[in-house]
Amino acid sequence: MTQVLDPPASGAAPEPPPPLVGGPRPPGYLADRTFRIVAVLAGVMVLVILALIIWVLFDNSLEWFREEGIGSVFSLDWAPNEGKYGAGALVIMTLMVAVIALLLAVPVSVGIALFINEIAPRRARLPIVFVVDLLAAIPSVVFGLWVLRQLASPLADIYADVHNLVKDVPILGDVFGDPSASGLAIMTAGIVVGIMIMPIVTAITREVFATTPASQKEATLAMGATRWEMIRGAIFPHSRSGVVAAVIIGFGRAVGETIAVALVIGSSQVLTENVFAPGDTLASIIANQFGEASGVQRSALIGFGLVLLAMTIVLGIIARSILRRANRRLGIA
Repeated sequence: MTQVLDPPASGAAPEPPPPLVGGPRPPGYLADRTFRIVAVLAGVMVLVILALIIWVLFDNSLEWFREEGIGSVFSLDWAPNEGKYGAGALVIMTLMVAVIALLLAVPVSVGIALFINEIAPRRARLPIVFVVDLLAAIPSVVFGLWVLRQLASPLADIYADVHNLVKDVPILGDVFGDPSASGLAIMTAGIVVGIMIMPIVTAITREVFATTPASQKEATLAMGATRWEMIRGAIFPHSRSGVVAAVIIGFGRAVGETIAVALVIGSSQVLTENVFAPGDTLASIIANQFGEASGVQRSALIGFGLVLLAMTIVLGIIARSILRRANRRLGIA
């Protein structure tokens, strides 16, 4: 006898069908699952590599911390022959080089980005972008050798003229003090690094400026504003956070630059406020002294690498947070 099923009560939701067990899988299921596993492993591998780098640096710098204590990171004395292994002076001179580089690179980079996006003819934009990107591909040692062989001597003459001009002015007379005769100085290193970070700051700034809605620019021009007023009133306010992030990313690049700085900074570990005097940075002293170092000195140089890594990670986190805030404000995921 055939069993007749009672119809569902009026208004009652139908029962869901039983779950499928087994059966054919959709096309591409295996490839999608493999890709997901590979992507997860790649992400985990990046974190593992970073953790291993931090661990190796920390483990090899323990001798420095045991001998000098954590205060050695802030100590201004670096004299291995006297058992002094302070990083403070080198940290300050590293920041001096980076700040000089930013002061030189940021205005030029913003100007180039505005020229490419707003002024240059469309036909000329691609060649300009290609040249700017090409600068980013040039090895740092090439920049260092170029400045060492071609610019150091002329820069020494310029430094002397500037010093003679401001030597009697308070503060400026100390900042632009008696120059090195060779032209190898903190300022020279800042100039090299400024040239090197210019392409990356330009590229990021150009992309940020390009996010300004065309409607805002057209509305500003329609109200009778000049091109400069449009840039100042529409593009700059819209792109402020992104430009700050580009500057911080450039700052992180400047802090870690090594070979070019080692060639032109003059290699002096004595802290000075004179930007025309020789100096040293965390990265350049590692490059110059690591090969001949041993014992606590070698451990200290590895510790300098740990300090440098911490500085770049912090700067990267700050830049990412600023970019995320800017994207959230613009409604970008």
